[in-house]
Amino acid sequence: MSTKTKRFILPESEIPTAWYNIVADMKNKPLPVLNPGTKQPLKAEDWYPLFAKDLADQEMNQTDRFIEIPEEVRELYKCYRSTPLVRAYGLEKALDTPAHIYFKNESVSPVGSHKLNSALAQAYYCKKEGTTNITTETGAGQWGAALSYAANAFGLELAVYMVKISYEQKPYRRSIMQTYGAQVIASPSMSTKAGRKILTEHPNYQGSLGTAISEAIELAMQTPNCKYTLGSVLNHVSLHQTIIGLEAEKQMAMAGEYPDIVIACFGGGSNFSGIAYPFLRHKISGEKDTRFIAAEPASCPKLTRGVFQYDFGDEAGYTPLIPMFTLGHDFAPANIHAGGLRYHGAGAIISQLKRDNLIEAVDIMQLDSFKAGILFAQTEGIIPAPESSHAIAATINEALKAKEEGKQKTILFNLSGHGLIDMTAYDAYLSDDLTNYELSDEIIKANTCKLEKLI
Repeated sequence: MSTKTKRFILPESEIPTAWYNIVADMKNKPLPVLNPGTKQPLKAEDWYPLFAKDLADQEMNQTDRFIEIPEEVRELYKCYRSTPLVRAYGLEKALDTPAHIYFKNESVSPVGSHKLNSALAQAYYCKKEGTTNITTETGAGQWGAALSYAANAFGLELAVYMVKISYEQKPYRRSIMQTYGAQVIASPSMSTKAGRKILTEHPNYQGSLGTAISEAIELAMQTPNCKYTLGSVLNHVSLHQTIIGLEAEKQMAMAGEYPDIVIACFGGGSNFSGIAYPFLRHKISGEKDTRFIAAEPASCPKLTRGVFQYDFGDEAGYTPLIPMFTLGHDFAPANIHAGGLRYHGAGAIISQLKRDNLIEAVDIMQLDSFKAGILFAQTEGIIPAPESSHAIAATINEALKAKEEGKQKTILFNLSGHGLIDMTAYDAYLSDDLTNYELSDEIIKANTCKLEKLI
């Protein structure tokens, strides 16, 4: 393990005081989100029954480049921000690469992941509006853990629908949520109409993020003084996460370098957008030509093999129609251990950036991701979350390409969370009990051909 690792930490005075709204700079704005009944674009007020008003306004904001972070949120950020930027000398040496590899270490937050950046903001805005109860979904449990922490900080009651396979695979994430005071329900459940319908049709269904979203929305709409909160996909969530990249910009300057490549794992887009958007604004303006790579699982390849179409964000069809790269809202993903990446679609902003060739995507096999995660643990000392290991695998691939080409490249990736509560997954890998999952073209076509052709 390297002893030369350099860590770059911003002084408190340099921590960003505003989030970056990339839509204001995009030459081609994302297509509008539509009312599924009328097929007309939504206005901000159409979101008000579901989200806190300030969050709905942020969702629709296409003009303000920077949006101020409330003082109450900034104070809570100070518990763990700035997060370190680290030069991965040990990994570089193991790969014998000329590439300079840096990672932004979001695993140092109190809940072990980047998800707290948006959880604190969403809980604050709900509390500000006078909301007493909130609901959400969670895949691997990272978002649920973060929102449980944030709900407790602002005195809110929280109900979390956790994808059933993760509820069973990751009991300690469930315990974390319960420790902070949240109610955790395995999804699909018998507590909602959406859950009962799915269980009636598929009694052994192990769940999906789309199903959990349906249940959380249904409960929010039926509970007085309650709002729904979301951990990824939508614009306001990506906005809150940009504090990652805004910090990283300043830290890369401290290191005297600028990334040629920025990489993050991809499920719904929260951590990818967080690290990428602040750097992307310089590519949009023509100042820089950085590459941006989203690393998704081969078992859920919406960016690499999905179709661009309007689709629901949930399985039951409760959400508006979102213009996205999608595998279909009723897509049933394989039960991989990177539970946070098992989402059927990409957000509207990410999808437009992909259409405009401003970002790239690669798919990573499950076994390759764990192999990369173990190499990272052995060279840098941090056991990464299975989700983050997809970004590490993509980083290793790019570093080895640099070696083949004999070029010095600077690579930055986002370590979105640690894997200390994912050791069951590592145990399965080390015992040769994990397998790769890959979708056939026929399955993808059968799933996406059902979508209404609105584009």
